[in-house]
Amino acid sequence: MAAQFNGLLPSGNVYGGVSYGQLTDVINKQSYRGWNASFEDIPFTRFPRLGLVVDGSGFYRSNGLRQYNIVGGPRLSANIGKIRPFVHAMAGIRHVRSTDTFVYNPLVIDVGGGLDYKVFFKNFSWRVQGDYMHTHYASNTQNDYRASTGLVWRF
Repeated sequence: MAAQFNGLLPSGNVYGGVSYGQLTDVINKQSYRGWNASFEDIPFTRFPRLGLVVDGSGFYRSNGLRQYNIVGGPRLSANIGKIRPFVHAMAGIRHVRSTDTFVYNPLVIDVGGGLDYKVFFKNFSWRVQGDYMHTHYASNTQNDYRASTGLVWRF
């Protein structure tokens, strides 16, 4: 895989964008808007389609409710011309806080995928991503969905 060291294949990427979430607040399903960012490293030259990802997101509502997620795990991708489809499975923690000091931090499991489209600027792509996020808190199962889009810098 000498091509990766010659700069033909990227060794990782950084993503930042906007996000929309259909999230459950223990009982009520609500819509949130926020941000999503990730860092992906492709450390294995023998497996250029396998990357390790750290992903963070924040969601906000006008009533003062804030939700943050930090997850990490493997991502599998392929390069097909100008597009790079990918799937990932990650786990981490969710932090939910409201103005009345209600706080909880359940484990979150994130399974999703998307695609990067190489734009005409060198080393940049546009990403569209969707995720299913599962948590369990106070005897309730929470099934949440997140859609994100934004700019990717490949290095």
